[in-house]
Order: sequence, then C-alpha cells, then structure tokens
Amino acid sequence: MNMKSISTTLSMLSILLVQLLSTTAFAQTGKVKGQLQNNDESAASYATVMLYNATDSTMAKIEATDEAGIFQFQGIAVGEYYLLASYIGAADLTQPSIMVKADETTDLGVLTFGTSAIELEGVTVVEQRVMVEVKADRTVFNVEGTINSTGDDAMSLMRKAPGVMVDNNDNIVVLGRSGVQVFIDGKQLPLGGEDLSNYLKSIPSDQIDRIDIITNPGAKYDAEGNAGIIDIRLKKDKNLGMNGTVRGNITQGRYFRMNGGVTGNYRNKKVNVFGSLNAFDGENFSLMSFESYQNDLLMDEVNKFFNDNQNINYRAGADFFISPKSTIGFLTSGMFAQGNGRTYNDINISTQDSAVDSILIANSTSTNDRVNQSFNLNYAYDDRKKQRTLNIDLDYGLYSLDATRYQPNIYYDPTGENVLSTETNWFDTPSDIQIYTFKVDFENPLLGGKLGVGTKYSRVISDNTFLLDEDVTGERLQNDSLSNTFKYDEAVYAGYLKYDRQITQKVSISAGLRAELTDATGDLRTFRADLAEPPVELNYWRFFPSVGLSYQHSQMHMFSVNYGRRINRPDYNVLNPFNNRLSQLSYERGNPNLQPEIVNNYEIGYTMGYRYNFKLSYSETLDQITRLIGPDDSDPRATFISWENLSKQRIINFNISAPMQLAKKWNLYFNGSASRIHNEADYRETGGGIVDVTAYTYNFYMQNTFTLPYGIKAEVSGWFSGPGVWGGVFLYNENWSLNLGLQKRFLNDKLNVRLSANDIFFKSGWNGYSEYNGLRAEGFGYWDSRTISLSMSYNFGNQNVKRSRRRKTGLESEAGRVQGD
Repeated sequence: MNMKSISTTLSMLSILLVQLLSTTAFAQTGKVKGQLQNNDESAASYATVMLYNATDSTMAKIEATDEAGIFQFQGIAVGEYYLLASYIGAADLTQPSIMVKADETTDLGVLTFGTSAIELEGVTVVEQRVMVEVKADRTVFNVEGTINSTGDDAMSLMRKAPGVMVDNNDNIVVLGRSGVQVFIDGKQLPLGGEDLSNYLKSIPSDQIDRIDIITNPGAKYDAEGNAGIIDIRLKKDKNLGMNGTVRGNITQGRYFRMNGGVTGNYRNKKVNVFGSLNAFDGENFSLMSFESYQNDLLMDEVNKFFNDNQNINYRAGADFFISPKSTIGFLTSGMFAQGNGRTYNDINISTQDSAVDSILIANSTSTNDRVNQSFNLNYAYDDRKKQRTLNIDLDYGLYSLDATRYQPNIYYDPTGENVLSTETNWFDTPSDIQIYTFKVDFENPLLGGKLGVGTKYSRVISDNTFLLDEDVTGERLQNDSLSNTFKYDEAVYAGYLKYDRQITQKVSISAGLRAELTDATGDLRTFRADLAEPPVELNYWRFFPSVGLSYQHSQMHMFSVNYGRRINRPDYNVLNPFNNRLSQLSYERGNPNLQPEIVNNYEIGYTMGYRYNFKLSYSETLDQITRLIGPDDSDPRATFISWENLSKQRIINFNISAPMQLAKKWNLYFNGSASRIHNEADYRETGGGIVDVTAYTYNFYMQNTFTLPYGIKAEVSGWFSGPGVWGGVFLYNENWSLNLGLQKRFLNDKLNVRLSANDIFFKSGWNGYSEYNGLRAEGFGYWDSRTISLSMSYNFGNQNVKRSRRRKTGLESEAGRVQGD
C-alpha cells in the first residue's frame, strides 16, 4: 500500500469516527439491563430478549442473554417500552411499562420464566438450540445433539458447516475463499496443510459444542486469513460443584478406528479447574490416481496411502477469581501423536501412442512423531456496570515434528518382471517451531458507544531440515546437493482501534483500523557453497480497515453490510528456495519472492424472521498464493511443483441457510451456496504459462430430523458439491454423500447412545483435471469415508456447573502457517 492510499484510508476512517462522535453528542439515550432465570433458579443462558416501543409495538432492539442469563440494551432512546423474552421449554415472559431515561440505566433485576403452558404427558421438555444461528458478527453451527455427527471428527464436520467446503487436499474453503484461520476455543491452531488436517481429525465430534464461522472479522482480530476465522468451541461444563463426561466411540469402515475420552470441571466461588484427556487409535486409507500427459509421454500413476495413527491430546487449566471483577487464569494444551505410513506408488511410463515403456515402483514407509504444546497466562478485568474490560495474554507454543521416510525406486521392464535399475532414498525431515506472543485488549464506553484499542507482538522461529541419503554402491551416504536446512524468523507488531455504536433504534455501526508491521528473515543453509541462496528478507507495513452497518427495518427484517481487508502470508516452508525431492519423478521448490495475499471482502446480509439468512459476498484477492504443477526441465518424465502468486482472484458467492419445521415431528435444515470464481495470471516472462480459469460452482447441505416413538430421534442428512476449481487450475466434478443416524437417551438422559452411517453410497470421492504449461493431468481419489459408528457418552456430577471461561489466547494467525509435510 502506498502512502497516498494509506492517507486516504486514515482520512476516511477519521471522518467516519468524527461523524459518529458528533451524532452521539446530541443523542438522548439510556440503558436497560436485567437477568433471566428458569423457575428452578438456574440461569436462562442464550435466551432471546426483545425490546418493543410501547406506542406502536415496533421492535427497538433484540439481544441474547449470556451464559449467566444476563442481558443489556445500550443506546436506547428515551421513552416507554415493554420487553418480551423467549426460551425453549418455557412460557414467554413479558415485562410491561419500562421507562428509559437519558443517561440512566434501568435495572429490571432478576426475571423468572414460568413453566410452558403446553403439557406434554410423559414427555420431558429438553432445551434444544437451533442448528444454525446467524449473529451480528458470525454464523454459529451448533454441533451438539446432531446425530449424524456421531463418529465424525472436526475435519468431517467442516463439510457440513454453513458456507464451508473441503477440497481434495483437505484445504478448507469458506464462501468460495481459501485461506481460513482455524481456532480452538478462541485460540489459533499453529498448524497448516497436512498437519492441520491430521490434528482436526484427532478431535472427535462428541467433544465439539459448536463451530463459529466469522467471514469478516473486525479490527480486534489478527488480519491473517483471507476467508476469515473458523472457531471450534469445545464442550464446557455449567453452578458450583463438580461434573464431567466419559465418552467412547467405535467406527468401522474399511478399517477399524476407536477413540475415547474424559472431561471434568470443578468450580467454587474462588476457583474453577477444568481439563480433558482424549485418545485415538486406528487405521485409515486413501487412494489417488492420475494420468499425466507431458513431453509426448503418458504417466499413469496410482498411489495408495495407509496410515496407522495413535494420538493423545489434553487440555487443562484453572481460573482464580481474585475479585468480583478480576480473574487470573492459566491454560495448557497439547497433542502427542505417532503415525506409521505405507505408500504404494506405481507409475506406468509410455509414449502417448504406444505400449508401456517401463514401470516405476516406488513403495515407501514413513514414521511421523508430533508434539504440540502451548501455554497461556491470562488476566481479565470485567466491570459490567461501567462496561469496561481489560484482557492481557502471554503465550508460548512449541510444535515439533520428527518425520522419516524410506523409499526404494525400482524400474522394471514392461512385463514388470525384470529390474532395469534401482535407487534407494532415505529422508529425514525434522521441524521445530517456537511461537511467543503478548497482547493487550481494552474496551471502554465512549459517547454512547464502545471504544476498543489493543496491541500485539508475536515472534515465530521455525527450524526446518531436509536430509536426503542415497544408496551409493551399497553404502548409505548423504546427498549434499539435495539436502539443506531453512530457518525462518518472523516478528509482527500490531495495533488496532475500533468503535461500535447504536446510532438509532434501528441502525448500528462498527468501524475499525488495524495496522501490522512484518519483519522476517528466511535463511537457507546448504551443504555445498555453490548452491547457497541469499537470505529472504521481508519488511512491510499493511493497514486493514473494516466497517459494518446493520439496519433493523422491522421486527421480521434485518439487513447488514460489511467490508474488511485481510492478509494471508506465505507458509514458512514454501519460502524455502531449495529443491525438495518428493520422489524420483516429483520435485518441489519454494519461492522466496512470494508476496502476501491481500483480499478485500464485501458482504451484504439479510435475515428474515430471525431464521432465514441470506448473504451475498464479493472478494478480490491480489497476489493469490497457489500451487502449480508443470513438467520438470531436467527430466521429461518428472513433474515440478512450484508456488506462485496469481495476479488476481475474484469470487462472487451467494449463501442461504434456512431451518424449517415441516411437521410437528419433522425439522429440516438447509444450507446452500453458489459461487463464480475467476483466476488469472501470466508467468510467461519467467518461463511459465498462462492461468485464465473461470468456474461456477454450487453446494448444499440438508438435514432432516424426525422424532420417533419411545424417545428415539432419527436423522437423514447429506451434502452435494457441484463442479468447481481448486487452487489455481484444477477443475473438479461433482461429489456427494448421504448419511443416516439414530439417537436414544437413557438413565434420566445421562447416557446418550448414537448410531450413524456415513457416505452410505460411497460418493464423496473427487475427480477432475488440470492443464498448465504443457502438462495435462486427469485424476480421481477417495478415502475411507463409508463408515458405521456407535458412540456412547455418560454425564456425571452436577450438570448445572457454570462453564469455564472461553477466553481467547494470544497464539493467533502468525502460528497458522505451519505447512504440513
């Protein structure tokens, strides 16, 4: 961004803030607050509270209670109102004659719901959230209670989340945009690529409460992530006492898998201690096949992958309530994983108009040992009366991967019986990453709104080693020309300013500006002096404005407009300029000249009746980072993987989500989206090709829930993905999945048993083709997706223990770019 555009952006933001402040100075407003509870005096968490004008019954504001049942309306014009609150399983609550005075807070005290007026003989009314909620800044996918999530994991649930897709390489796409950042309980996962996929697959769905999808984060959030943020919220526990859950799951596909775990929570008036421990053991497989045409050769390649994985992940922490307004807490989490892999690689090599010339068999075995650990120290100050908060986080993360691979390359004649040549390779590729962060966030009321300011410092040190040994005349020796180490050291300094305000009874606005300075160095160290490369030096400022406007036209109609600028920095490993030999016929090279992606996101939303949600979005990404595969210059049989910046990517997306009750015992949820994606780039000056790809794609997810006799619930769900484009040039065809599920509760609802069958027609695999720079590749793939699962969970202790804090730590987007092996 040049100085002129920076000045323009700052000027526009200043004018906007001045207008907001001047408008506020003349407004006569007050506040209304209170607390809702059930008739058993437990908190009415997440109840809907609506404030209406007494004169004409028009809605003035709608809010939801927090976990303690507390609600508050701010910026309410002086006048008389009445309140209507609703909660599943309870009769609606009405509070008449509420007088709002200028600069005063009307405290309604504690309001209690009565029992539901509907008497259901022999039936217990159980609180149940809607599957999808659309809030001002996010879409919430409520996973808990969804039968067809049984046997799933966090990665599988991504396919079912609103506006989310997962491609053939397990890359997550939101509203047609790649570059999403994944959080766990408000904490950025410091993983990417295959490592991120493997970690998400280790989190069982039974441990997930909900998934928050934030497509246009404000200035308070790190600017990293073109597609926004997906925050996976794990289950927590609810008053004083102790409780917990024991759970187990078995899944049978082609191979058997099992996982189990325990969570616990103890809380009194001074401290809350919580923790969880989960374990997984099982085997899975996948297959990928490609026919590649290049240099008048046909390469028919089949890869079969088998992995036997075991992992243990834990989470433990405590919050100390040192005063009614102040809390000090610590949190630690980690994963210990071990995997053994077997890959069967078979390549038939022939000319395009003749029989097979030779056959390469490159079977390999691998081991992967991962250790991920993070530690957080937090101080939180929350003055509810004055609407003032302060949050301070200090974090340290350590992420280690020790990976080895043994791969003999054996060439046979066309009969597959006579050996032509043999070359054996050993790969040793350890990686160690350390992350330090410190951040401060402060919010305070200002002139009828709320002002937020904050700062953050992060430091990432990534050490990566690639060692290749070869069998030379019967002796194993290191190949110094194909071995190297790469160290990446990055510091990011950030600060932000944001302001939120209710301008009128119907209009609210949020605006912010975030600035980030990136200072990084990538140092390649080779074992041969003639192969040395100069260090990669990165030093740049970027500014990220954001603004959102919402308009409550009437009780049933709400409109919103949002704009935000985001950044996606290159993964650490793809900056490594050294050749990485994946096999004898496959090479990869990083690009030290990669520029960060900058995306401008625009969204228009409409919500009807608080249920039906529509969103139209447009994004334009400059320097989109993409992976391209073309023929290698040195070997006509080999392929070469490179990383480049597309000059531009434009995406138009339309999304709709609609929960419906079709009959008394039949509920339907539908989520669908359609996109137009246009990728363009010209690499001819550097010896590459042209990218000019336009794709139209659509996908939808549908879930039917039926209430059957004897307390049994049934689900029929499925998703369908139409043709589209992955990465820069890979065009794929449609795929789909159909799932079935049953659920029954026992022992006063403490024991929950679920049975599910996923992808029963085995249609979730992919197929498609790519064409770039003289290489055309047609391929297909699938994995162990057709499964049947049985899950059981048992809740013990006091099930009304208040939830532990869901605090956001400081390890955020700078950690999310660790690319998998």
